[in-house]
Amino acid sequence: WRSFLIFAENNLDKSRLRKSFSPSMPRSTDSPTPSSMLTMDTREPTSTAPAFSKCLKIWRWDIFQRSLLRTHPVSEETTLRYYNTAIVPCRVESPKDKSHAEATVNYAETWILASLRNEHFFSFEEAHEAVKEKLEELNNKPFKTSARQGCRRTSYLEEEKAFMKPIPSYPYEPATWIPNVKVGYDYLVSDGTNKYSVPFDLIGERVDIRLTRNTVEVFMGGNRVALHLRKNALQKDPIINPDHMTPEHRKYLNYNAEDFTLWAKDIGPNTEEVVKYFLTAGKEAEQGFKACANLTKMAEKYGSERLESVCARVLTHTSTPSIRVISTVLKSGQERQSAGCAECSQKPDNTNSYGITRGMDYYRKGGASK
Repeated sequence: WRSFLIFAENNLDKSRLRKSFSPSMPRSTDSPTPSSMLTMDTREPTSTAPAFSKCLKIWRWDIFQRSLLRTHPVSEETTLRYYNTAIVPCRVESPKDKSHAEATVNYAETWILASLRNEHFFSFEEAHEAVKEKLEELNNKPFKTSARQGCRRTSYLEEEKAFMKPIPSYPYEPATWIPNVKVGYDYLVSDGTNKYSVPFDLIGERVDIRLTRNTVEVFMGGNRVALHLRKNALQKDPIINPDHMTPEHRKYLNYNAEDFTLWAKDIGPNTEEVVKYFLTAGKEAEQGFKACANLTKMAEKYGSERLESVCARVLTHTSTPSIRVISTVLKSGQERQSAGCAECSQKPDNTNSYGITRGMDYYRKGGASK
């Protein structure tokens, strides 16, 4: 209808230009007749009350749309999932596969444009309303042939409506795709403003990101692997789903001072004192969580009894224990040698305690052994 639209240049708003009618709806193979009722989509993008409340079970696509299905499979799969329908592409060089729909398009364009050819419009709203009125008139116009009674509207309601499916009550959200994004070692992907998590086992893989106004979807191989609510404002921390984290990272989220204290009590009083020091040494208890977690790993590796004895020995030498000192003692086994050293100190020392004890042989090349 743009061929006859005359408007004032100052009132032109290109952003409001929309398709005035959609008579070329594909034919459903389950329907006894082609869709004869012409429809006009009068919805705004945020409306939830569609003018045409039914959808075909099967869509017949032409060759151009079929090529889009090959080049953008994920995008088209999302559209089909929204309408809950299927696609049967037209055959190559078979124009009769959509002949009824194409003929209906040609008839509707010719009839409406001819009816409004002498009208002048100074805004898109005026032209839109005029096309809508003519479309309603065309749908209610009786068939010319005497063999068929009624009009397009009655034919749709009586013959075709029962074979159609309801469309979703919520509007379809346009989406922006970011293809071929590599997942980093932090298993996060970005929408340009914030970062969102994906399953950790996808580290190093290539994924596609689908962005809408309210959601962030991540696809791999045509399958959705992550879904997040989109944050429009810049967030300090990434948006992470705990299910996407590694078991170690997920366990870290559950750390708290009370659990560490109860665990230390079960080990022994010396371990409890060390844990209390770690939790109170900093300004916040969270600063000691890493040290307490390392203690739990040492207890699993070396045993609770050894950890308790090491903590006792460390506390006798310093009031500020550290993970490094405790780990060094456990690795070297010094707490086991302490008892033996005490016994050795009680034995009499028969060595010469006076004069030069090394002798001439000590300074020879290779030592006294030679």
